[in-house]
Amino acid sequence: MIRTLTAIAVVLLLGWSFFYFSDDTRGYKPVDTSVAMAQIKADNVKSAQIDDREQQLRLTLKSPNSDTNGSDKVITKYPSGYAVPLFDALNSKNAQVSTVVNQGNILGSLLIYVLPLLLLVGLFMMFSRMQGGARMGFGFGKSRAKQLSKDMPKTTFADVAGVDEAVEELYEIKDFLQNPGRYQALGAKIPKGVLLYGPPGTGKTLLARAVAGEAGVPFFTISGSDFVEMFVGVGASRVRDLFDQAKQNSPCIIFVDEIDAVGRQRGAGLGGGHDEREQTLNQLLVEMDGFDPRAGVILIAATNRPDILDPALLRPGRFDRQIPVTNPDLNGRKAILRVHAKGKPMAPDADLDALAKRTVGMTGADLANVINEAALLTARENGTVITGAALEEAVDRVIGGPRRKGRVISEQEKKITAYHEGGHALAAWAMPDIEPIYKVTILARGRTGGHAVAVPEEDKGLRTRSEMISQLVFAMGGRAAEELVFREPTTGAVSDIEQATKIARAMVTEFGMSSKLGAVKYGTEHGDPFLGRTIGTQPDYSHEVARDIDEEIRKLIEAAHTEAWEILTEYRDVLDTLAGELLEKETLHRPELEAIFADVEKRPRLTMFDDFGGRIPSDKPPIKTPGELAKERGEPWPPPVPEPAFKAAIARASAEAAEAERERNTNGANGAPAAQGRATAGVLHRGAPLSPTTAPRRAGAPPGGRRSSRITGIRRRRRRPSRRTGHHHRRTIRVSPTRRVRRPVTHRHRPTSPRTSRGSARAGPIRRPTADTRRLRWRSQIPVLARYACRCSTRPELRPRSENCCMRSARTRTGTAWRTRRPGSRAPTARCSPGSTPIPTPC
Repeated sequence: MIRTLTAIAVVLLLGWSFFYFSDDTRGYKPVDTSVAMAQIKADNVKSAQIDDREQQLRLTLKSPNSDTNGSDKVITKYPSGYAVPLFDALNSKNAQVSTVVNQGNILGSLLIYVLPLLLLVGLFMMFSRMQGGARMGFGFGKSRAKQLSKDMPKTTFADVAGVDEAVEELYEIKDFLQNPGRYQALGAKIPKGVLLYGPPGTGKTLLARAVAGEAGVPFFTISGSDFVEMFVGVGASRVRDLFDQAKQNSPCIIFVDEIDAVGRQRGAGLGGGHDEREQTLNQLLVEMDGFDPRAGVILIAATNRPDILDPALLRPGRFDRQIPVTNPDLNGRKAILRVHAKGKPMAPDADLDALAKRTVGMTGADLANVINEAALLTARENGTVITGAALEEAVDRVIGGPRRKGRVISEQEKKITAYHEGGHALAAWAMPDIEPIYKVTILARGRTGGHAVAVPEEDKGLRTRSEMISQLVFAMGGRAAEELVFREPTTGAVSDIEQATKIARAMVTEFGMSSKLGAVKYGTEHGDPFLGRTIGTQPDYSHEVARDIDEEIRKLIEAAHTEAWEILTEYRDVLDTLAGELLEKETLHRPELEAIFADVEKRPRLTMFDDFGGRIPSDKPPIKTPGELAKERGEPWPPPVPEPAFKAAIARASAEAAEAERERNTNGANGAPAAQGRATAGVLHRGAPLSPTTAPRRAGAPPGGRRSSRITGIRRRRRRPSRRTGHHHRRTIRVSPTRRVRRPVTHRHRPTSPRTSRGSARAGPIRRPTADTRRLRWRSQIPVLARYACRCSTRPELRPRSENCCMRSARTRTGTAWRTRRPGSRAPTARCSPGSTPIPTPC
């Protein structure tokens, strides 16, 4: 952008300079022709210049006057053919006259008319070259994706907390790009696309930045709105250009933020005309999984609305993985707070664990804002460490907004607010199935005059009917307090009524908690996908059912209102004490509330869900969990961490395979038949089935082939064995470059054949080594060679060292000299010990 503005400024400066210096009329005052003629007649002309080509008359006056506006130099135009009369008139007045007769310079005309045109053409070409407009004018069809450079600050997975499942899934993709060997050995394919979805602020973009910081491959980032432009076809062209760049830099990762801008469901839309977004989506579908292969290009996308995306975009082959990124739980919030508090001076009373318990429902962005607000408050007060009070104030600012200090509140309004918030706290304290009250305040924040905070002791994913009714009682406690004390309600309960109506409607229409309407969901939306499914919503029930829904909602709210009224009536003295403390201190915390509510007893549940009709629930209680049984026995019980069953199955199968490999290596080194090893009948070292060239050796054949002693490096004297029976002896076997062992070996030979080779010292038929025999001989070297290859590490970061060790192990011994075979020769592949990862590079 800066280069473009600089080029435009230079061009404008050159044009202005040309026209400025080519103008020789500077200093002359333009006047009418009659004024110039009057000056000539009045003999007020000192000198004159007549320009015949431009028909200009320039006069230098003897004395300026009012007709010339005080200027002694004037210029005017004269009609064609009047040059001679003007010359005679000036000559009669004895004025100095000079004439300029232009003959029409061709070069000057060309410069005057052609130079501006050349400047415009050059400016257009410069814009085209700077914007890369090879395919579309001014580069509208070029992708606006940005490739992250290596010198940018990197975010790693260590900076991401609270979303361990998403980190594990993305770490596997990063590991696939860096170490594809162990995945390809199992026939696994890299995922083509990953969709991150969840509420705003949960860390989807942060996860993408972490992948960019740790992947070690080119990373392109673009927003979904960058594909759509005012011109038709621009979006599809940018999609093609983006994937062309990605294929040139393969393997790489593309991150599309807010993909719902181009990935919404296709349909008629409003008006049924051409929709540029639909063409862009079609091109995106083709690029993600079409006839043109895109090996090594992974697409990561993020969205807050996965429900409005096109089904063709979400199918396997395009987005193989859909990872939810939800609000963090208690442990996740603790980890997020520690990450954001790292490097900040924290006071001893700043308890992050207690802060995590209070911030239920907050996202990672909210928690980061809490820590930042606490740091800003500390700096505002010229503090040096962040205290627990600063963290409390930061939480209140994030939830309710900044404190309204300048608002003037009357004493009567303060009293109403104190009783209102006290009614909330007292009603919640007396109900059995509700979170404990953490804090009550009458300080005005944002749009509220005060609030009572109920903090759950643990994260819950399910809520019972009695818990939701307790929530209704909590919401109606403020309204009941106003009616009980001041005999009339106020407008301060508007948000409470809205919340209560929302809960009651969900109980009736969504959760099936109404005995009259049953377990039926009412109100299915039929919206338009192009408008976020919020238009055209119509109820799928009759007017009679709508009347019943309204009646059930009203019954639930009235029952909760009555329950709150009875609680406040019974503990009216406690309510007065609480209101007085609030008027005096403005804010009360949990310890102070416990002292005030010491005499308040928990009430029984308002109603149990006993509307089962003819279905009678069982009187038998549910079983107890292992944790409950351990607490009854007085034993410590840690929270269980369930391990997926597939992980145990993989570990068990890997251990069995390692044990089989160990037995095969041991049997091969001892010269025992391969069939004696467990799980080796019909399976080779890499799991390939037996071929005709690798069939089990026949009975009586020497183990490892006829030259097994030479291959394994055995030193023994050649002596003629008995022809009828085998012989027993012990031979030395080299099991490592510095270690040898002696093991007993039994050889059995075939009976003597009548045909013997001429001059041969051994009896038996003459056999030529075939290709099958040679392959079998090379197979027999694998167990011995594995003992050399397994002495080095096979970790990915030590791969060069492992390859060197593998090269040293692929050798045979002839006599007393060692000979290293080339990688392209027929030397066997070195094997690693059980439990280690084989090297994919052949030796």
